[in-house]
Amino acid sequence: MVIYSKVNLAVPTSQIQDQLKQIKSDWINHFNTAHYQGSWTVFPLRTPGGADSIIPDLGAADHYQDHPNMLLFPAVKQLINEMRCEIMAVRLLNLAAGAVIKQHCDADLAFEKGEARLHFPLQTNPDVAFYVNNDRVIMNEGECWYINANLPHRVTNFGHSDRIHLVVDCKVNSWLEHFILDSKLIAHAPDQKRDPELLKQMIAALKMHQTAHSFKMATEFQKEYDDLINSKA
Repeated sequence: MVIYSKVNLAVPTSQIQDQLKQIKSDWINHFNTAHYQGSWTVFPLRTPGGADSIIPDLGAADHYQDHPNMLLFPAVKQLINEMRCEIMAVRLLNLAAGAVIKQHCDADLAFEKGEARLHFPLQTNPDVAFYVNNDRVIMNEGECWYINANLPHRVTNFGHSDRIHLVVDCKVNSWLEHFILDSKLIAHAPDQKRDPELLKQMIAALKMHQTAHSFKMATEFQKEYDDLINSKA
């Protein structure tokens, strides 16, 4: 199981940073309010149906379309056009100074499950503490990182400036698999059964999405949770 991997993709970071300066408002509070403290906001670029909603429709990659905001970021559009894999959600995430994203898991959002979340740091500082599976991952501006969001992860911005990442969710294919696995900086962990408490978090998060697919996944995880509890009885 891959925990994280520094992906060797060419990123037009300076161009995206210049385009980022155009944004004066229109950031949206992240929908999952139970998972953070302080300010964590989203600027959507590609969403289900291109709508303003930032709640992902899990399992519906073919329904993702560019949001009108994408017109403000031609460098991002060029970047994802050059990625030879299926692109799902694309957004900017701004974790304000002093804000905390509590430990959580994003159900089945992992390389081994066929989906991958890529982080492109655009603005950061040395005091951002990002942990995946209790490993600290230091991501610098201009880099690209795959993060196994299916594992427990948390972030605290101890710095005095906001942390802004471009975050892209993709479908894994042979092209993306090569970039993730052929990395000089990659961390692995053995496959293991999920912790029951983390399963409960994943079930609750899936139910918040309120889509047919998310409810189906929540039901499957509920069965996995029940089996784990019964096996310990």
